Amino acid sequence: MSLILVRIRGTVNVTGKIADTLDMLHLSRPNHAVVIPKTESYLGMVNRVKDFVAYGDIDAQTLEALIKARGRVMGDKPIDDAFVKAATENKYASVQAFAKAVADGKATLKDLGEDAKPVFRLHPPEGGHKGSTKKHFAVKGELGYRGKEINELVKRMM
Repeated sequence: MSLILVRIRGTVNVTGKIADTLDMLHLSRPNHAVVIPKTESYLGMVNRVKDFVAYGDIDAQTLEALIKARGRVMGDKPIDDAFVKAATENKYASVQAFAKAVADGKATLKDLGEDAKPVFRLHPPEGGHKGSTKKHFAVKGELGYRGKEINELVKRMM
């Protein structure tokens, strides 16, 4: 399984440890998103920044649409089937196959090489945030773990 993290809040009054963790996750600005594997070390980092990001389990269809719409290579070129095939040395023939492997945890976005940018620059959500950007999802906010509900948020932000 893979997680997607979407940064919701900005950097005002952020402690040094949290700012460093956000930098390590490549979440330098609000509305940036990253896809990470569900490993113990990443989950520790996610736990530290949970008050600044929304995160959850991404499905293959959403990830495929995200890579096609907002995935970028150095030079601000979009990621397409030809790039995926060349970067993975014919292991994955299309964006769809690669997205399914990443969502299942069999591959990571790092498999695309150094030319692929690790961060997805998203738009603010269409229709605005549904809850407060200062409260957690469990109490009618936007932050923290939201499970499969994250896919709906990401689709509104593409």
